[in-house]
Amino acid sequence: MNIFQNTEVAFKIKSNADLKRALWLFRMISFNFIVKTGNKIIPAALNIGLPMSWIIKPTVFKHFCGGENLNECKPVVEKLGAANVKSILDYSVEGGEDDQQIEIAFLETLKSIEFAGKNPNIPFAVFKPTAFIKSEALEVLSKGGIIDEQSQDEGRKFRTRVEALCTTAASHELPILIDAEDSFYQPFIDSVVMEMMAKHNSKKAIVFNTYQMYRWDRLAILKENLQQAKKGNFHLGAKFVRGAYMERERERAKRKGYKDPIQPDKESTDRDYNEALKFSIENIETISIFNGTHNESSALYLTELMEKHGIAKDDKRVWFSQLYGMSDHISFNLSLQGYNVAKYVPYGPVKHVLPYLLRRVEENSSVSGQTGRELSLILKELKRRKSL
Repeated sequence: MNIFQNTEVAFKIKSNADLKRALWLFRMISFNFIVKTGNKIIPAALNIGLPMSWIIKPTVFKHFCGGENLNECKPVVEKLGAANVKSILDYSVEGGEDDQQIEIAFLETLKSIEFAGKNPNIPFAVFKPTAFIKSEALEVLSKGGIIDEQSQDEGRKFRTRVEALCTTAASHELPILIDAEDSFYQPFIDSVVMEMMAKHNSKKAIVFNTYQMYRWDRLAILKENLQQAKKGNFHLGAKFVRGAYMERERERAKRKGYKDPIQPDKESTDRDYNEALKFSIENIETISIFNGTHNESSALYLTELMEKHGIAKDDKRVWFSQLYGMSDHISFNLSLQGYNVAKYVPYGPVKHVLPYLLRRVEENSSVSGQTGRELSLILKELKRRKSL
């Protein structure tokens, strides 16, 4: 029996009104031309100062985000927590390109860590590295070779900010997830994250790096990182995702004439993703796993690996996660079975969270079967409730 087919469990915290709003939203998303048009018009309207929040906040924002600030997120955290699904509050403001923006993002992320440290329903903190360093400097630092003085200075400031965030998380014994970025930004991030792991992960995994398995090199890098962790006598925190930047990565590689960093096909991504889970379970004494997936097969595969290796469902070294507003049939059914489950709950001012929202909408319209699956499950549950 497929445990993910139980829609009563999947949508138990959603009212009929919630489901009908979600049904309308996913139906809109299913039309590609609406998504493409909206993705051009809405940012342009916001940039020239047109008020768009009144359209966005009660619809797509309400579905995919917890609120505009930490206090607005509290009801979402409590509602999920009552169903034994935890929350991870993600300040989803992207791309700090001036010192003031970076400082605002840094202070807000510190607040989110302190907030999480006091709430048992928030088991992880998280941050997006590009919020804390200018993109040009990050690319130069990741490229290596001769590095100009300004980029070196930006790198030092980035390392100091990341150290402050990781130290604050460690003071609460709160694991912290560091998101992945484009391949041309990732090498410097990887090096800083490994430094943080060596410093903070001596007793357990506090600092987690993110491995985008749609890249063909990440499985090998995971294995190298394990050797570093063993040599340095620290735990490796590994968050696994498939990836979010495929189209622009391919286009950039083609334009600049370097090897495409992305797997040749979906089957290769799926293979490496599941191989990374298997490798990590086989090395569970050193690697802690955060399985961030909307793929039913990968979620089930990890449960099978855990059973095979005698790992308890609630072992804190293994977590499952899906984005808020998506794949509730995976999250709530896994939680009911006794697994550790957390929803990624983005928050931030509507205008600044817009890039995240537009990616979610585009992802749902382009990922094969994603929107259709959400729609069919919502319709199934509405039909079930009507028949009661």
